[in-house]
Amino acid sequence: MSVPLAAPPAVSADPGPLRQVRILAARVGAMCLVELQKLRRDQTELLTRAIQPALWLLIFGETFTRLRAIPTGSTPYLDYLAPGILAQSALFISIFYGIQIIWERDAGVLAKLLVTPTPRAALVAGKAFAAGVRALVQALMVLILAAILGVGLTVNPLKLLAMAVVLVLGSAFFCCLSIVIAGIVLSRERLMGIGQAITMPLFFGSNALYPVDLMPSWLKVLSHVNPLSYQVDALRGLLIGTPSHLGLDFGVLAAATVAAIAVASALLGRLAR
Repeated sequence: MSVPLAAPPAVSADPGPLRQVRILAARVGAMCLVELQKLRRDQTELLTRAIQPALWLLIFGETFTRLRAIPTGSTPYLDYLAPGILAQSALFISIFYGIQIIWERDAGVLAKLLVTPTPRAALVAGKAFAAGVRALVQALMVLILAAILGVGLTVNPLKLLAMAVVLVLGSAFFCCLSIVIAGIVLSRERLMGIGQAITMPLFFGSNALYPVDLMPSWLKVLSHVNPLSYQVDALRGLLIGTPSHLGLDFGVLAAATVAAIAVASALLGRLAR
């Protein structure tokens, strides 16, 4: 008489949370590598984008250091300015990233990506962190120029690593902001117009060029809700050792980036229609 075999235990089709995180991280990494491959084909883009930060340091920084028009305490103005220009260069790289998304939509690439198993959050995060890596490459050129000009930068490897994290987080946020705008306006021309309209207010409404204490009260309010201010504050504390609020700065940048990725992921489908 045959003995009935026991049924094998049911295997859950739903992977555990740890495996889901690993899958998501792998897909974010893959999307990030795809974006960086584009950078390898057009390396002149970073060189041309580095011209503007270099001019800010060479002309604005050197001139205002001699004028001593902006009080920065015992910190030379050029030293005070350099972290702000680092943040500015990352902002200028990231804020027009949505144009690439619109181009991918027009070329049919975005629709193909959205039907893959890759979560939309991974698609957005991949592009966001690729923008961060681009910002790091440009930041290296700005840091070299700043060192040549005599800016007293730290050589502590842990602080430099933390600086890289700050730059990536800030770039990721502004990249996602650009994708959000692209998901709302749906055209390159409108995105270019809005990007140009908000870039300089973001820059001048932060502490990149001058201390918050010198601002009028209405501008101080805008500075406190401007993520660029927290990025600059962290960069100054890490690179030149000025008093900063690193815990608050990292917390605001991380929370803003997560929120921006979530909103941009929700609007990604609207772009593909």
